[in-house]
Amino acid sequence: MNYNEIEEDVKKMITDIENSSINSMEIEFPNGLKIKMDKGNVKALSAPMPVVAPNSAPTVVKDEPSAMIKQEQENYKEIKSPMVGTFYASSSPKAEPFVKVGDKVKKGQVVCIVEAMKLMNEIESEFDGEVVEICKNNEEMVEYGDVLIKLK
Repeated sequence: MNYNEIEEDVKKMITDIENSSINSMEIEFPNGLKIKMDKGNVKALSAPMPVVAPNSAPTVVKDEPSAMIKQEQENYKEIKSPMVGTFYASSSPKAEPFVKVGDKVKKGQVVCIVEAMKLMNEIESEFDGEVVEICKNNEEMVEYGDVLIKLK
C-alpha cells in the first residue's frame, strides 16, 4: 500500500466519522499504525508508518530520518505535540503537574494536555523513561510537532 492509498483511506474515514452519529473511533491496523478520531480531532497514537496531521486537511507525513538520527544522537526520546493548541502541564490551574523533571514515566501515562478548539486532549507518553526537560511553559501555544517533553 502506497502513501496515496493510505491518504485516501484516512480522508474517507474522516469524512465517514464526520457524517455519522459516532463521536469517536479508535483503529489499530495489522502493521501497528494506531489512529484515534474524535469529532474535530485526529490523533496519531503511534506510527511505524506515516500518520495524519491532526486538525488540518488530511495529508500523509513521512518520518524524517534526519530527525530520528538527531534524537538518537541526543539520546533523548521526545514527546511531541500531535496538534496545534495550548499546552497545559496539569489538569487544572490548582492541580499538581502531570510530570516534573526527574519523574519516571511509563508508556501510555498522561504527561500533559493540549487544548485544541475547546477540546482537552490528554497527551500520553509513547515511551518509558525519566523526564529530563519540559520544553513548554504552562498555557504556551504549541504547533504540530513541537517537542513538549524530553525523556531519557
